[in-house]
Amino acid sequence: MSRKDVIAGERNEAGIAAVLDLLRQRFGERFQTGQSFREQHAHTTTYLPAQLPDGVVFVQSTEDVQAVVRLCAAHKVPMVPFGVGTSLEGQVNAAHGGISIDFSRMDKVLQVNAEDLDCTVQPGVTREALNTYLRDTGLFFPIDPGANATLGGMASTRASGTNAVRYGTMKDNVLALCVVTADGGVIRTAQRARKSAAGYDLTRLFIGAEGTLGIITALTLKLQGIPEKIGGGIAQFPDLKSACDAVILTIQMGIPMARIELMDEVQVGACNAYSGLTLDEKPTLFLEFHGTEQSVAQQCDQFAAIAAEFGAQSLRFTADPQERAQIWKARHNAYWAGRALRPDLSGLSTDVCVPISRLADCVAETQRDLRESGLLAPIVGHVGDGNFHLLMLFDDESEADVERVEAFMARLSARALAMDGTCTGEHGVGQGKMSYLEAELGGALAVMRQVKRGLDPDNIFNPGKIFRL
Repeated sequence: MSRKDVIAGERNEAGIAAVLDLLRQRFGERFQTGQSFREQHAHTTTYLPAQLPDGVVFVQSTEDVQAVVRLCAAHKVPMVPFGVGTSLEGQVNAAHGGISIDFSRMDKVLQVNAEDLDCTVQPGVTREALNTYLRDTGLFFPIDPGANATLGGMASTRASGTNAVRYGTMKDNVLALCVVTADGGVIRTAQRARKSAAGYDLTRLFIGAEGTLGIITALTLKLQGIPEKIGGGIAQFPDLKSACDAVILTIQMGIPMARIELMDEVQVGACNAYSGLTLDEKPTLFLEFHGTEQSVAQQCDQFAAIAAEFGAQSLRFTADPQERAQIWKARHNAYWAGRALRPDLSGLSTDVCVPISRLADCVAETQRDLRESGLLAPIVGHVGDGNFHLLMLFDDESEADVERVEAFMARLSARALAMDGTCTGEHGVGQGKMSYLEAELGGALAVMRQVKRGLDPDNIFNPGKIFRL
């Protein structure tokens, strides 16, 4: 991650001025140009500087989005889709100015097909709102990135989270999309069938595109049955390698974990203080098992045997919903717990992902790098799929601190790539990780640029993200 990647692109001042007037006429009070609205739609949860849009339009339908796209396309004005702004790599910044399209009012569940285990929603529906809506159907949507993000934003950043080890990521759980294209038309990328060999997989092309190829206006999602039994647990280990090795063997043995999350000793101490836990400050795994009464008990026993093999010093399981909820609330509050370690400092959240066989090496080398660099950064991880996160705590007003953190981030990315991993498991590229993409993708980046030019020849969909043209 580097501030140098946050570049103000060329602005089309005449086009922007014309579009501001036309959108005001078309949308009335649903179009805002006030400073506070613009600031709210460029905020970022990293240290990257904000780049404000020139106006914000609150859309309510696919037809509204089409109208915005047609006006902006006619005047070559950039557009940036906005859900709730939980992205971490500057994805909602308006690098070239232009219009922020706010989806908070496109928040309806359009259809639930309980027999087929799928539903169709507008992009402004949040994951928590969807699961509340589904509660009486016996179904749920499993992707849980922690933040209460919108489903359109989750698809655009290819989000995952704590359940990914069992249920996959957004790319595995979206059946079809409705997308407004650069000419203002609408396409549907697929039907509701669970598999298809009909042409290019356009659904996955738009998932993870960060709004750079088109604007999502509806999503058809896979659903899961709420498990008969849910068991949770906590296991603590003498060192981080033992915890990681226990995870690796658990996955290799085919134990169907629903969640298996890692906290290093620094993060455990932070969660003790913030969430009222009383854990020893040692590398800790948070676990969850889904299934029948019998299968959950069997999974607990199997994991207990593996944990003992790797020297687990404390192991407890619970089926009590309140106790389990407390455990996972602490995990979801890990970011705020980390920030509370040094509330006087800024926080920068980043992630990498490696094959699980290299997980222990990558985390151990990262911890050593942190110690040698004198940096404070709690580590948490969705370690069942080799993905871990760091919260860098530093003074973003200090050039020396910023340089030290950016140098560390470059080493972290290079370390993951050297282990056949990726610079981002789930945060996306945005502006913050553009510098690392050439090393990771090589010639594939040129193909991505060709796709971008083909679908968005005037570069009006979220320009200045993922790569530059």
